[in-house]
Amino acid sequence: MAHSDFVSVTIVTYNSGRFIKRCLESVLAQRYPHKEVIVVDNSSTDGTIDILEQFEDRCQVYYNDDNIGFAAAQNQAIRISNGDWVLTLNPDVLLLPNFIQALVDAGQFDGRIGTVCGKLLTMTAHFEIPEKPVVDSTGIYFNPMLRHLDRGSQEVDNGHYLQYEYVFGATAAAALYRRAMIDDISLDGEFFDSDFFVYREDADVAWRAQLMGWKCLYAPYSRGYHVRKVLPGNRRALPPEINMHSVKNRFLMRIKNISPNLYRRNWFSITTRDAIVVMCCLLWEHSSLRAFWFLARNLKRALAKRRMIQACQRVDNEYMASWFQYAPVSKQAPKKMARMLSRSEAART
Repeated sequence: MAHSDFVSVTIVTYNSGRFIKRCLESVLAQRYPHKEVIVVDNSSTDGTIDILEQFEDRCQVYYNDDNIGFAAAQNQAIRISNGDWVLTLNPDVLLLPNFIQALVDAGQFDGRIGTVCGKLLTMTAHFEIPEKPVVDSTGIYFNPMLRHLDRGSQEVDNGHYLQYEYVFGATAAAALYRRAMIDDISLDGEFFDSDFFVYREDADVAWRAQLMGWKCLYAPYSRGYHVRKVLPGNRRALPPEINMHSVKNRFLMRIKNISPNLYRRNWFSITTRDAIVVMCCLLWEHSSLRAFWFLARNLKRALAKRRMIQACQRVDNEYMASWFQYAPVSKQAPKKMARMLSRSEAART
């Protein structure tokens, strides 16, 4: 196996005690030998640290004094890592044994594939797998309201999503990123924008990567399970801090990435959704009003990032607009790729 196949698995924990042991066991049980595992803990207080100490002989574990957020801690892990690929992983994910191998095989087909994602299915918070498989994510997509959603989320898995396809981006719960892409699209040394702290940072990366000409491939034979805590219908059950970051990051992502052309095409949908978000904050979700204060105080920094991103755009406006539809958009991968990868997968099973 070539040196360019080495994978760094990066995991950020914060009070992840109920998940992290089984997550790490599934990573260490991967049939893919060319990997390193890096865990960064954001000052957990629930016993996570006691569990991580049991894995220090098999993983690189780093303990932060404060909770610096998912985005900044992932950047910390990525800077430490040595792999030509980086697999970001949430602690509430359980991987099937060929997960990494299937992702790497798919990513090696084309040097412009910067991200690879697999099929994530749902499981309970006790790591129990439902009798009927339900899709968690097969990649992310954007609609004209600038909402980003998980493709296939909450659908019963009846054997669909079996084709290799290009999608807009991947959920960072389990996304394989090419090192060359990480280096190419990072801003001031940051792959994930630390201003996001948590939530939507993966959608921001996906948008930036698309603007700069990188592709995201969905690999159907790379499978795992995920405990999904944040869904569109359960906002009221989430902590106020998460909802505040959700509002903040929605606007921060747009300030940085949207082109005038894309805004003109979708201005009515965007404005309608904006009005709903602002009204909800004013009338009910008062804790999220802090999001607008953050945006006002940090607008200059966000605009500086925007200038860097827009100056590096390598794709035309028609291509970008094609991804922003109400129905999930995917684009078929070359048949030659699908045949080769399917044969490779069949040989392993």
